[in-house]
Amino acid sequence: MADTKEFAAQIKRLKRAELCEGKLAGHDVIVSRTGYTGEPISFEIFVHPDRAPGLWNKIMAAGAPFGLKPVGLGARDSLRTEAGLPLYGHEMAGPLDLTPDDAGFGAFAKLYKPFFIGRSAFIKHKLEMKGQVVRFRVNEKNVRMPKQLDLAADKRNKVVGKVLSCAIDTEGFFTGQAFVESKYTEEGTPLWVAGVPERESEDKPRSQMTFGDRVTGLEAITIVSRMPKHKKVSG
Repeated sequence: MADTKEFAAQIKRLKRAELCEGKLAGHDVIVSRTGYTGEPISFEIFVHPDRAPGLWNKIMAAGAPFGLKPVGLGARDSLRTEAGLPLYGHEMAGPLDLTPDDAGFGAFAKLYKPFFIGRSAFIKHKLEMKGQVVRFRVNEKNVRMPKQLDLAADKRNKVVGKVLSCAIDTEGFFTGQAFVESKYTEEGTPLWVAGVPERESEDKPRSQMTFGDRVTGLEAITIVSRMPKHKKVSG
């Protein structure tokens, strides 16, 4: 679909996070080797909004012989959740006001720099951190999917964290991310999730519960590696 062989070659040479400009099916575009799916090779195409429908239709037509199908944000969300990637409003900022460090991406804040806006606040929070974002997997299939702000509890039913995101993974299990207290972040740690119903009848509504409260009616989960472990393919 690149209008010239030179532009097609540029796209193929792109390294992670690089971009190039050119014409795709007659449209001026920027192509970047980024994407939010966790895949090692993925691209994003930037085009003027007025030209987007035309480019979309041409891409779909060109990809039809290869089985190309459109997907929505639900697919994006399941892919990035399974890959352990944070989303603003969930694993960063959001109801729990999480920082990149909380989300496990503190290395992107270059503290060797003498100054940047927020540096002192970032360092102060880093020294006071009491939890971290982890990835978890629900132990059984065909159960209720955990939702954002559902409660994570330990074996004594004490609330030790809150769910941030969840989606179904490639093996049919619910996989999600949660913010939990530091002592529960190790891979293999068993925890439990309690949903927050729309109508609450407990003495203290679950929507008002916080770390240290006790809750019942739980679904077993297990902490897994922060990022998925890729299996090596033997040649």
